[in-house]
Amino acid sequence: MSQRLKITNGKRILPSGKIEHGYLLIENGKIVGTGERDEPFSEALVIDAGQRYVSPGFIDIHVHGGAGHDFMDGTVEAFLAIANLHARHGTTAMLPTTLSASPDELDATLNAYEQSLKINDNGSCFIGMHLEGPYFAMAQRGAQDPRYIRDPDPAEYEAVIRKAPFIRRWSAAPELKGALPFGDFMLAHNVLPAAAHTDAIYEDVIEAFDHGYTLATHLYSGMSGVTRRNAFRYAGMIESAFIIDDMDVEIIADGVHLPAPLLKLIIKIKGPSRTALITDAMRAAGLPPGPSMLGSRIHGLPVIVEDEVAKLPDRSSFAGSVATADRLVRTMIRQAGVSLADAITMITATPARIMNVPTKGALSKGMDADVVVFDENINISKTIVGGRIIYDAASGH
Repeated sequence: MSQRLKITNGKRILPSGKIEHGYLLIENGKIVGTGERDEPFSEALVIDAGQRYVSPGFIDIHVHGGAGHDFMDGTVEAFLAIANLHARHGTTAMLPTTLSASPDELDATLNAYEQSLKINDNGSCFIGMHLEGPYFAMAQRGAQDPRYIRDPDPAEYEAVIRKAPFIRRWSAAPELKGALPFGDFMLAHNVLPAAAHTDAIYEDVIEAFDHGYTLATHLYSGMSGVTRRNAFRYAGMIESAFIIDDMDVEIIADGVHLPAPLLKLIIKIKGPSRTALITDAMRAAGLPPGPSMLGSRIHGLPVIVEDEVAKLPDRSSFAGSVATADRLVRTMIRQAGVSLADAITMITATPARIMNVPTKGALSKGMDADVVVFDENINISKTIVGGRIIYDAASGH
């Protein structure tokens, strides 16, 4: 059950980016009051933030796993364990994400999501599914299983959307045959088509943008840059995302996938309001280095976790991150040189806007009571989801 809470003595991060001292009142899962001067709030549990920062909860719109589980395991246990792990690191809302897989595996994962929604009361809340694949460019598949890579099939994707209306995002390569009608269908069914694992050039991207591809999935990872055809240079997906002012981008800000100069370049061009931070975390997030598996336990790909990232065993490619949301914020502040307020915008307000979740991403009256309390090093002390205290560092729960 949600609680009646009063958070005091904290430094609130406001939608404007301003940071000010004050209080936050929570009732029935919503923020019902906020301000600088304290006021009575009877029968509430009072939380003293101890001069720590009080922020909107982090929103991860691209995450595959954690705590030894992957959403592609297709079990309720996996969904709940992943949600719990990431809540401990400040994520209050997430889009569980798939990989290119067999129809049976996808079906099991979608069924597990639907079942988990009913009982997920101890972790990050689910705000819809994100399908990553299988409609990708083979040359840009990265660690995606090549057995399942193919062009969009209307009979297939229409049936999936009809069965699972909770799908909110589907990443695909926009240059593929049938990718534009795919985008139109997604838009018509309240699903965001995102450009991913693609060899598109600018001419492809600008056309796809008009068919709904307004988000670049993990910018720089699995996508074309400047390329040459018959000796002529063409702008790729990366440059296109920079050129199109209204295109949003998401970045794996773990400090490994993208070095500091690229993080700085992205922010310089796109800015915090067009850049969302994502973990892209796989099952090894929250675990020590060593062997792991990308994708399901049965049909997944073996990987090795070292240097704070997952790699294919031959070290030819990264195979997903092991980051948590708090690490993303630290990376952007320390390596990209952004302010705390801008880093928070990129993991709260920006992803909330991209995924059209207007009740999340800010500490304003009427918003969902998704709140994180952390210190100057982004160490999480409390995570509150829908007015419920999900994690309290002081008690270890």
